[in-house]
Amino acid sequence: MSSTVATTHDAVTPRTWRKVGIRIIPLVGLAYVASYIDRANVGYIAAPMSRELHLNSSQLGLAAGLFFIGYVLVEVPSNMMLTRFGARTWITRIMVTWGLVTAATAAVNSAATLYLARLLLGFAEAGLAAGILLYLTFWFPRRQRSWALTTFILMIPVSSIIGSPLAAALLAWGQRLLGIAGWRSLFLVEGVLTVLVGILIFSFLPNRPRDARWLTDEEKTAIENTLAAEAAEQRAHGALTGLREALHSRRVWAMAVSWFAIAFGLYPMAFFLPTMIKSITHSVGGAGDVSSVLLSAIPYAVAALVMLGWARFAARRTAVTATAVPMALGVTGLLLATSTHSGVPFILAVCMSVAGIITAMPQFWRIPAIGLTGAAAASGIGLINSVSNLSGFIGPYFTGFIANATGSFTYALLAIAIIMAAGLAVLLTVGRRMERLDGSLS
Repeated sequence: MSSTVATTHDAVTPRTWRKVGIRIIPLVGLAYVASYIDRANVGYIAAPMSRELHLNSSQLGLAAGLFFIGYVLVEVPSNMMLTRFGARTWITRIMVTWGLVTAATAAVNSAATLYLARLLLGFAEAGLAAGILLYLTFWFPRRQRSWALTTFILMIPVSSIIGSPLAAALLAWGQRLLGIAGWRSLFLVEGVLTVLVGILIFSFLPNRPRDARWLTDEEKTAIENTLAAEAAEQRAHGALTGLREALHSRRVWAMAVSWFAIAFGLYPMAFFLPTMIKSITHSVGGAGDVSSVLLSAIPYAVAALVMLGWARFAARRTAVTATAVPMALGVTGLLLATSTHSGVPFILAVCMSVAGIITAMPQFWRIPAIGLTGAAAASGIGLINSVSNLSGFIGPYFTGFIANATGSFTYALLAIAIIMAAGLAVLLTVGRRMERLDGSLS
């Protein structure tokens, strides 16, 4: 970090960064909790929904994955719209639209209507995750970004810790409370909650530091000057700045491949973990549905603790090292899961895998921000996240197909581990080059 950037950064007090974190991250984190619950809810209700709609594992995987078609197609344009209309307006638009689609999914009555609902949901929600990642770069310079990203990505395990009991409660009592099947009540309740979160975002989320009424004029100026100085330094050391540059950059595409591999490890777990647990514990019926959903929250609780502990250690390590180590842990957990044939060892292996995968996620997003700024950041982050979301389409369908063909999830978990290992190799090769852009390994 140059002396100019260090000087401007030091002009912002730790108290100001805490104020920004407290005001910004809970709001965008709440949006992401709703997002992740909505995209993963098919996994929570897989068993009862499959029984009523007569779905097999392949069809369930296809339904889960169709969400990501619209997500992939619209993500980059969505990020460009966010920079044009402002984060507050655009994130609100995304949330209200997808909340309405989620609520309407409660009425599906066949595989075909479920497919349509999931496809529409992907188009409605596209751009939220990439938009929030971009939005955080409007507020936090590189020195502050590690803890900010860790706190934000913490919302993934938090969403599962919240979503699993919510799903279990609605599976057990939804029919009595709302007069519709428990799995249908989950779609309805989550859709309504998402719209309410969208209203909160519109009411309280400022677009940029200069728009924050809770910052003093001196604090606004100090933050804006810090971000401007860092962007100027990035441009001076070869960071990409334009839309076309980012979309044609080999290093951006390489980072997209790495993020694809990380996400490929996460999504099949998100959608199929309750089903895997139910299968390996041989539980049956409605009670089995509820218990497997509750057990699926355990790996995410472990992941939250590991991610917070690693964040403190990783802040003193290079971004690539801080990402590669937990990725390797995730691969190891997947390999161990393929060799277990009983409930407790399987859940322990999954805890290792999920903890590694989720811990790698916030550290990964330190890397693209080194080489991207301006329009390139909007398009590049959108592109990386968009390509990775192909894994959200391929992964669940691929997992369901192999489970149907072989009668178990063992070979699917092995294939996921191989894909993650390949992504790790790309990360170690290209990520190092990106870190050397500014002559720094921080």
